[in-house]
Amino acid sequence: MSYCINPNCAHPKNATTAHQCQSCGGTLLLQDRYSVLRSLGQGGFGATFLARNITLPGKPPCVIKQLRPSAEAGQMLDMARNLFEREAKILGEIGDHPQLPRLLGYFETDQGFFLVQEFINGATLQQEVKRGGPFTEEGVKQFLSEILPIVQYLHDHQVIHRDIKPANIIRRVQDKKLVLIDFGAVKEKVNPYQVAVSDQTALTAYAVGTPGYAPPEQMAMRPVYASDIYALGATCIYLLSAKSPKDLNYHPGTANLIWRDQVQVSDHFAAVLHKMLEISVSRRYENTESVLRDLDLEPYLDSLAQNMAMSLPPSPGSTGAGRAAASPSANSDSRGGAPSSRLAAAIRARRERSSSSSRPSHLSGYGVPSSPAQPSPAKATPLSGDEIKQRYLKGRKDFSGQTLERLNVSHTAIPDINFHQSKLCRANFQNSDLSRANFGWCDLSFANLRDARLTAAYFHGANLEKADLRGANLSGASLSNARLHGTNLCGANLTRAQISDEQLAKAEVNWYTILPDGRRGLA
Repeated sequence: MSYCINPNCAHPKNATTAHQCQSCGGTLLLQDRYSVLRSLGQGGFGATFLARNITLPGKPPCVIKQLRPSAEAGQMLDMARNLFEREAKILGEIGDHPQLPRLLGYFETDQGFFLVQEFINGATLQQEVKRGGPFTEEGVKQFLSEILPIVQYLHDHQVIHRDIKPANIIRRVQDKKLVLIDFGAVKEKVNPYQVAVSDQTALTAYAVGTPGYAPPEQMAMRPVYASDIYALGATCIYLLSAKSPKDLNYHPGTANLIWRDQVQVSDHFAAVLHKMLEISVSRRYENTESVLRDLDLEPYLDSLAQNMAMSLPPSPGSTGAGRAAASPSANSDSRGGAPSSRLAAAIRARRERSSSSSRPSHLSGYGVPSSPAQPSPAKATPLSGDEIKQRYLKGRKDFSGQTLERLNVSHTAIPDINFHQSKLCRANFQNSDLSRANFGWCDLSFANLRDARLTAAYFHGANLEKADLRGANLSGASLSNARLHGTNLCGANLTRAQISDEQLAKAEVNWYTILPDGRRGLA
């Protein structure tokens, strides 16, 4: 089917072979290469379409955004053109990041202004929640560990997204990574009474954001980097509760969102979310580094450090002085280096510190309990299954770095346990509750995890070669970079799990395996 982009067309659907719209007579092929397939969304000031580039092999899909400025005022037309070119410039500068859509082209015709972007195949987080229900605390922490470095990347390039929300975050099908979309400032019509204000105000006013996710300063057309952090906090509340922020109540005195009674999270994580959602910018986290510093993200630091290592390569012949001269404080400080690079280094340093580090003092006012440091586990003395159970019942959950080959803890409830970098070859966890367990970089080769509950468990870098996970519940689990050669996933539930098609191809699945997108696997 070919689709007519004329906003006044009464019957935009046409036959695939048609060159002109049968209803209005408009052309159906943009720039002699883009065949529009269907509408993805429309508003008062623009529309978005799914299209194919018929001039390239395979006719790859793409997304076309059409800007339809009002012709009522010449100034508005000029402003729309300037904003359109600015948007294309921003997309061109940031599009080298693998978790942001690439700009493929932009052009102007008598039908309006057009941006052509990479098509991201996948479901939005809003769709995931509607289909599979709310995320767990660990699932949301995993989300933050991946999305915060992307937002930091934007801020490093002086870009405020201004419309972060679950509907604008897609989990890409081919690698299960999150992709932040919709950088278009074309949703809201420019107010004709604002055309005389300064360029900075006009540009800022052009993208207001989504009510409930955008903080007051952004709705007042004065967004800052911390505005994106508020939107991330509001997104977390939706992921945890399946409720839009605009459907929740606000405190009559402080105007802060009332959400604590809607979610089940630890006091520590609640304190972090509270600070992300502060109405007052002066009391809110001002950058992503501060959020990550206060989050309890130990199980996710490997993938986080990998994400934070991403940076744009310098232009040929560039010394890097141009961007620094334009904004000396944006990319460097007295310590030197980009914020993302400093954060990656901070993550490595944090992992090298002992577990006796105290919590940040500024969280003490939010009811975050302080606990004494636990002694490092004795790696030289292997523990038996009974000893693991006894110590777990006494409150100890950290068994990282242990040699625990052939460990037997079947039919045991030990959620949130930490086996990071432990040797668990041929261990028996059959029918055990290992929800949110940390198996990062573990050796689980030939392990028995049959029918185990592994929801939101962390397996980054783990060796699961020949492991038996038949019937295991791995919904929301992170299996990124895990070795799955010969892993038996027959009948396993992988809903929302982070696992690539390449990994699945090396594992054993059957029709009873539930894939990350909710479909059944093939025998």
